[in-house]
Amino acid sequence: MTRPLILAVAQSGAVQLSDSRQANVARLCKMLDEAADNGADIVVFTEIALTTFFPRHFAEDRAEMDEWFEREMPNAATKPLFDMAKRRGVGFCLGYGELTPEGQHFNTSILVDKSGNIVGKYRKIHLPGHDEFDPSRKFQHLEKRYFLPGNLGFPVWNTMGGNMGMCICNDRRWPETFRLMGLQGVELVMIGYNTPSENSQDASETLEQRKFHNRLSLQAGAYQNSTFVAASAKSGNEDGHHMFAESCIISPAGEIIAMTKGEDDEVIVAEIDLDDTKFGKSTVFDFARHRRIEHYGPITTQVGPRIPDGSDNT
Repeated sequence: MTRPLILAVAQSGAVQLSDSRQANVARLCKMLDEAADNGADIVVFTEIALTTFFPRHFAEDRAEMDEWFEREMPNAATKPLFDMAKRRGVGFCLGYGELTPEGQHFNTSILVDKSGNIVGKYRKIHLPGHDEFDPSRKFQHLEKRYFLPGNLGFPVWNTMGGNMGMCICNDRRWPETFRLMGLQGVELVMIGYNTPSENSQDASETLEQRKFHNRLSLQAGAYQNSTFVAASAKSGNEDGHHMFAESCIISPAGEIIAMTKGEDDEVIVAEIDLDDTKFGKSTVFDFARHRRIEHYGPITTQVGPRIPDGSDNT
Protein backbone atom coordinates (compact mmCIF):
# COMPACT_ATOMS: atom_id res chain seq x y z
CA MET A 1 0.00 0.00 0.00
CA THR A 2 1.26 3.46 -0.89
CA ARG A 3 -1.28 5.59 1.04
CA PRO A 4 -2.80 3.31 3.67
CA LEU A 5 -5.66 4.47 5.85
CA ILE A 6 -7.38 2.41 8.50
CA LEU A 7 -11.00 3.43 8.21
CA ALA A 8 -13.68 2.72 10.82
CA VAL A 9 -17.44 3.14 10.67
CA ALA A 10 -19.24 3.36 14.02
CA GLN A 11 -22.91 2.47 13.70
CA SER A 12 -25.23 3.70 16.46
CA GLY A 13 -28.07 1.65 17.79
CA ALA A 14 -31.33 3.40 18.61
CA VAL A 15 -31.30 6.57 20.72
CA GLN A 16 -34.52 7.18 22.65
CA LEU A 17 -36.16 10.51 23.54
CA SER A 18 -35.24 9.93 27.19
CA ASP A 19 -31.54 9.27 26.52
CA SER A 20 -29.19 12.05 27.60
CA ARG A 21 -26.46 13.52 25.43
CA GLN A 22 -23.93 12.44 28.04
CA ALA A 23 -25.06 8.82 27.74
CA ASN A 24 -24.97 8.97 23.95
CA VAL A 25 -21.49 10.53 23.93
CA ALA A 26 -20.29 7.78 26.27
CA ARG A 27 -21.46 5.23 23.67
CA LEU A 28 -19.62 7.11 20.91
CA CYS A 29 -16.47 7.25 23.05
CA LYS A 30 -16.63 3.50 23.61
CA MET A 31 -16.83 2.88 19.87
CA LEU A 32 -14.03 5.34 19.12
CA ASP A 33 -11.89 3.58 21.71
CA GLU A 34 -12.61 0.22 20.07
CA ALA A 35 -11.76 1.63 16.65
CA ALA A 36 -8.50 3.04 18.00
CA ASP A 37 -7.63 -0.36 19.49
CA ASN A 38 -7.95 -1.68 15.93
CA GLY A 39 -5.57 0.97 14.61
CA ALA A 40 -8.17 3.29 13.06
CA ASP A 41 -7.04 6.62 11.64
CA ILE A 42 -10.58 7.98 11.34
CA VAL A 43 -14.04 7.00 12.60
CA VAL A 44 -17.30 7.83 10.82
CA PHE A 45 -20.26 8.39 13.15
CA THR A 46 -23.86 8.76 12.03
CA GLU A 47 -26.32 11.56 11.28
CA ILE A 48 -27.91 13.23 14.35
CA ALA A 49 -25.63 11.07 16.49
CA LEU A 50 -26.18 12.87 19.80
CA THR A 51 -29.97 12.59 20.08
CA THR A 52 -32.98 10.72 18.82
CA PHE A 53 -34.04 11.56 15.26
CA PHE A 54 -36.26 14.40 16.46
CA PRO A 55 -37.68 15.45 13.01
CA ARG A 56 -40.18 12.60 13.33
CA HIS A 57 -41.86 14.60 16.13
CA PHE A 58 -44.15 17.56 15.40
CA ALA A 59 -44.14 20.79 17.40
CA GLU A 60 -46.44 23.67 16.47
CA ASP A 61 -43.86 26.07 17.90
CA ARG A 62 -40.57 25.33 16.18
CA ALA A 63 -38.67 26.90 19.07
CA GLU A 64 -39.73 23.97 21.26
CA MET A 65 -37.31 21.82 19.25
CA ASP A 66 -34.26 23.96 19.99
CA GLU A 67 -33.32 21.65 22.86
CA TRP A 68 -32.25 19.04 20.28
CA PHE A 69 -29.70 21.35 18.66
CA GLU A 70 -26.09 22.13 19.55
CA ARG A 71 -25.18 25.82 19.89
CA GLU A 72 -21.44 25.22 19.84
CA MET A 73 -19.07 22.39 19.03
CA PRO A 74 -17.40 21.04 21.00
CA ASN A 75 -19.58 21.71 24.03
CA ALA A 76 -19.70 20.33 27.56
CA ALA A 77 -21.51 17.18 26.46
CA THR A 78 -19.25 16.38 23.50
CA LYS A 79 -15.90 17.44 24.97
CA PRO A 80 -15.13 13.88 26.19
CA LEU A 81 -15.32 12.63 22.59
CA PHE A 82 -12.95 15.33 21.35
CA ASP A 83 -10.59 14.68 24.27
CA MET A 84 -10.55 10.93 23.61
CA ALA A 85 -9.96 11.45 19.89
CA LYS A 86 -6.98 13.70 20.63
CA ARG A 87 -5.60 11.29 23.24
CA ARG A 88 -5.93 8.27 20.95
CA GLY A 89 -4.82 10.14 17.82
CA VAL A 90 -7.97 9.34 15.81
CA GLY A 91 -9.96 11.66 13.57
CA PHE A 92 -13.74 11.47 13.25
CA CYS A 93 -16.83 12.64 11.37
CA LEU A 94 -19.89 13.46 13.49
CA GLY A 95 -23.47 14.45 12.62
CA TYR A 96 -25.72 16.66 14.80
CA GLY A 97 -28.36 19.38 14.75
CA GLU A 98 -26.68 22.80 14.60
CA LEU A 99 -28.19 26.06 15.92
CA THR A 100 -26.07 29.01 14.80
CA PRO A 101 -25.57 32.27 16.73
CA GLU A 102 -27.82 33.88 14.08
CA GLY A 103 -30.64 31.48 14.99
CA GLN A 104 -30.37 29.27 11.89
CA HIS A 105 -30.94 25.51 12.14
CA PHE A 106 -29.00 22.98 10.07
CA ASN A 107 -28.49 19.23 9.85
CA THR A 108 -24.70 19.26 10.11
CA SER A 109 -21.61 17.07 10.01
CA ILE A 110 -18.13 18.04 11.09
CA LEU A 111 -14.74 16.56 10.27
CA VAL A 112 -12.27 16.45 13.17
CA ASP A 113 -8.57 15.70 12.75
CA LYS A 114 -6.34 13.54 14.92
CA SER A 115 -5.51 16.49 17.17
CA GLY A 116 -9.17 17.08 17.99
CA ASN A 117 -9.48 20.15 15.77
CA ILE A 118 -12.51 20.77 13.56
CA VAL A 119 -11.15 21.00 10.01
CA GLY A 120 -14.38 20.78 8.01
CA LYS A 121 -18.12 21.37 8.22
CA TYR A 122 -20.95 20.29 5.92
CA ARG A 123 -24.64 21.19 6.17
CA LYS A 124 -27.21 18.87 4.60
CA ILE A 125 -28.49 20.23 1.29
CA HIS A 126 -31.09 17.70 0.07
CA LEU A 127 -33.66 17.86 2.87
CA PRO A 128 -36.39 15.21 2.53
CA GLY A 129 -39.86 15.17 4.01
CA HIS A 130 -42.28 18.03 4.58
CA ASP A 131 -42.76 21.16 6.68
CA GLU A 132 -46.27 20.80 8.10
CA PHE A 133 -48.02 17.98 9.96
CA ASP A 134 -49.31 15.48 7.40
CA PRO A 135 -52.09 13.21 8.71
CA SER A 136 -51.91 11.03 5.60
CA ARG A 137 -48.46 9.76 6.56
CA LYS A 138 -47.93 6.81 8.86
CA PHE A 139 -45.28 8.88 10.64
CA GLN A 140 -43.86 12.35 10.21
CA HIS A 141 -40.57 13.37 8.58
CA LEU A 142 -40.24 17.09 9.29
CA GLU A 143 -36.71 17.96 8.22
CA LYS A 144 -38.05 20.76 6.02
CA ARG A 145 -39.75 22.21 9.10
CA TYR A 146 -36.78 22.19 11.45
CA PHE A 147 -33.76 22.65 9.14
CA LEU A 148 -32.68 25.08 6.46
CA PRO A 149 -31.03 23.68 3.32
CA GLY A 150 -27.27 23.68 3.72
CA ASN A 151 -25.36 26.76 2.57
CA LEU A 152 -21.77 25.49 2.41
CA GLY A 153 -21.89 23.52 -0.85
CA PHE A 154 -20.09 20.16 -1.08
CA PRO A 155 -16.52 20.99 -0.01
CA VAL A 156 -13.58 18.60 0.07
CA TRP A 157 -10.70 18.89 2.52
CA ASN A 158 -7.15 17.63 2.15
CA THR A 159 -6.50 16.22 5.61
CA MET A 160 -5.24 13.08 7.31
CA GLY A 161 -3.48 11.99 4.14
CA GLY A 162 -6.32 12.26 1.64
CA ASN A 163 -9.08 14.31 0.02
CA MET A 164 -12.17 13.90 2.19
CA GLY A 165 -15.77 15.03 1.85
CA MET A 166 -19.05 14.60 3.70
CA CYS A 167 -22.74 14.36 2.96
CA ILE A 168 -25.77 13.36 5.00
CA CYS A 169 -28.48 10.73 4.49
CA ASN A 170 -30.77 11.81 1.62
CA ASP A 171 -27.84 13.53 -0.11
CA ARG A 172 -26.58 10.07 -1.06
CA ARG A 173 -29.55 9.58 -3.40
CA TRP A 174 -28.56 12.54 -5.59
CA PRO A 175 -25.71 11.96 -8.07
CA GLU A 176 -24.86 15.67 -7.99
CA THR A 177 -23.66 15.18 -4.41
CA PHE A 178 -20.92 12.75 -5.36
CA ARG A 179 -20.05 14.42 -8.67
CA LEU A 180 -19.41 17.81 -7.09
CA MET A 181 -17.00 16.20 -4.66
CA GLY A 182 -15.57 14.04 -7.45
CA LEU A 183 -14.71 17.21 -9.35
CA GLN A 184 -12.55 18.15 -6.37
CA GLY A 185 -10.70 14.85 -6.43
CA VAL A 186 -12.46 13.33 -3.44
CA GLU A 187 -11.01 10.01 -2.25
CA LEU A 188 -13.25 9.33 0.75
CA VAL A 189 -16.89 10.37 1.18
CA MET A 190 -18.28 10.02 4.71
CA ILE A 191 -22.03 9.70 5.20
CA GLY A 192 -24.36 9.34 8.17
CA TYR A 193 -27.99 8.29 7.81
CA ASN A 194 -31.16 7.66 9.85
CA THR A 195 -33.41 5.84 7.37
CA PRO A 196 -36.83 4.44 8.34
CA SER A 197 -37.49 0.82 7.47
CA GLU A 198 -40.93 1.80 6.17
CA ASN A 199 -41.96 4.28 3.52
CA SER A 200 -44.51 6.51 5.25
CA GLN A 201 -46.28 7.16 1.93
CA ASP A 202 -46.05 3.75 0.24
CA ALA A 203 -46.70 0.64 2.31
CA SER A 204 -45.95 -1.57 -0.69
CA GLU A 205 -42.26 -0.70 -0.64
CA THR A 206 -40.50 -3.55 1.15
CA LEU A 207 -37.65 -3.34 3.62
CA GLU A 208 -35.41 -5.16 1.16
CA GLN A 209 -36.23 -2.59 -1.53
CA ARG A 210 -35.28 0.21 0.85
CA LYS A 211 -32.00 -1.50 1.71
CA PHE A 212 -31.32 -2.05 -1.98
CA HIS A 213 -31.86 1.64 -2.75
CA ASN A 214 -29.43 2.52 0.03
CA ARG A 215 -26.73 0.22 -1.31
CA LEU A 216 -27.42 1.25 -4.91
CA SER A 217 -26.96 4.95 -4.12
CA LEU A 218 -23.76 4.43 -2.14
CA GLN A 219 -22.17 1.97 -4.54
CA ALA A 220 -23.02 4.03 -7.64
CA GLY A 221 -21.61 7.18 -6.02
CA ALA A 222 -18.38 5.37 -5.16
CA TYR A 223 -17.94 3.77 -8.59
CA GLN A 224 -18.92 6.77 -10.73
CA ASN A 225 -16.42 9.00 -8.92
CA SER A 226 -13.77 6.39 -8.09
CA THR A 227 -13.86 7.12 -4.38
CA PHE A 228 -14.15 5.20 -1.15
CA VAL A 229 -17.45 5.66 0.70
CA ALA A 230 -17.98 5.12 4.41
CA ALA A 231 -21.64 5.12 5.52
CA SER A 232 -22.81 4.99 9.13
CA ALA A 233 -26.41 4.28 10.14
CA LYS A 234 -28.41 4.88 13.27
CA SER A 235 -30.58 1.78 13.44
CA GLY A 236 -33.01 -0.29 15.45
CA ASN A 237 -36.29 0.60 17.16
CA GLU A 238 -36.12 4.30 18.08
CA ASP A 239 -39.14 5.96 19.73
CA GLY A 240 -41.28 3.13 18.34
CA HIS A 241 -39.98 3.57 14.78
CA HIS A 242 -37.62 1.10 13.15
CA MET A 243 -34.59 2.18 11.11
CA PHE A 244 -32.46 -0.25 9.11
CA ALA A 245 -28.71 -0.68 9.54
CA GLU A 246 -26.27 -1.94 6.87
CA SER A 247 -23.51 0.55 7.68
CA CYS A 248 -20.74 -0.17 5.21
CA ILE A 249 -17.42 0.66 3.58
CA ILE A 250 -17.33 0.69 -0.23
CA SER A 251 -14.37 0.59 -2.59
CA PRO A 252 -13.77 2.89 -5.59
CA ALA A 253 -14.92 -0.03 -7.74
CA GLY A 254 -18.32 0.17 -6.04
CA GLU A 255 -17.86 -3.06 -4.07
CA ILE A 256 -18.88 -3.44 -0.43
CA ILE A 257 -15.76 -4.41 1.50
CA ALA A 258 -17.23 -4.31 5.04
CA MET A 259 -20.76 -4.18 6.48
CA THR A 260 -22.25 -4.31 9.95
CA LYS A 261 -24.05 -7.48 11.02
CA GLY A 262 -26.62 -6.15 13.50
CA GLU A 263 -28.63 -3.07 14.50
CA ASP A 264 -26.89 -2.09 17.74
CA ASP A 265 -23.74 -0.07 18.36
CA GLU A 266 -21.14 -1.73 16.14
CA VAL A 267 -17.73 -0.87 14.70
CA ILE A 268 -16.40 -2.12 11.37
CA VAL A 269 -12.82 -1.50 10.25
CA ALA A 270 -11.06 -1.82 6.91
CA GLU A 271 -7.51 -1.03 5.86
CA ILE A 272 -7.73 0.82 2.56
CA ASP A 273 -5.25 2.39 0.14
CA LEU A 274 -6.34 5.84 -1.02
CA ASP A 275 -4.24 5.36 -4.13
CA ASP A 276 -6.79 2.76 -5.24
CA THR A 277 -8.88 5.74 -6.33
CA LYS A 278 -6.34 6.68 -9.01
CA PHE A 279 -7.15 4.03 -11.62
CA GLY A 280 -10.80 4.97 -12.07
CA LYS A 281 -9.97 8.68 -11.97
CA SER A 282 -7.45 8.24 -14.78
CA THR A 283 -9.49 5.92 -17.03
CA VAL A 284 -13.28 5.56 -17.21
CA PHE A 285 -13.88 8.55 -14.93
CA ASP A 286 -11.11 10.82 -16.14
CA PHE A 287 -13.35 13.87 -15.98
CA ALA A 288 -10.93 16.19 -17.79
CA ARG A 289 -10.95 13.94 -20.86
CA HIS A 290 -14.50 12.65 -20.93
CA ARG A 291 -16.94 15.18 -19.45
CA ARG A 292 -19.00 17.18 -21.95
CA ILE A 293 -20.20 20.16 -19.96
CA GLU A 294 -21.63 21.90 -23.03
CA HIS A 295 -24.52 19.44 -22.80
CA TYR A 296 -25.12 19.61 -19.02
CA GLY A 297 -26.78 23.03 -18.82
CA PRO A 298 -30.23 21.87 -17.60
CA ILE A 299 -28.64 20.30 -14.51
CA THR A 300 -27.98 23.76 -13.09
CA THR A 301 -30.60 25.87 -14.90
CA GLN A 302 -33.80 23.95 -14.12
CA VAL A 303 -35.28 22.07 -11.18
CA GLY A 304 -38.29 20.05 -12.35
CA PRO A 305 -38.52 18.15 -15.65
CA ARG A 306 -39.55 19.77 -18.92
CA ILE A 307 -41.55 17.17 -20.80
CA PRO A 308 -41.11 17.01 -24.61
CA ASP A 309 -44.17 18.19 -26.53
CA GLY A 310 -44.36 15.01 -28.61
CA SER A 311 -42.88 16.45 -31.76
CA ASP A 312 -40.18 14.53 -33.60
CA ASN A 313 -36.88 15.79 -32.18
CA THR A 314 -34.68 13.54 -34.30
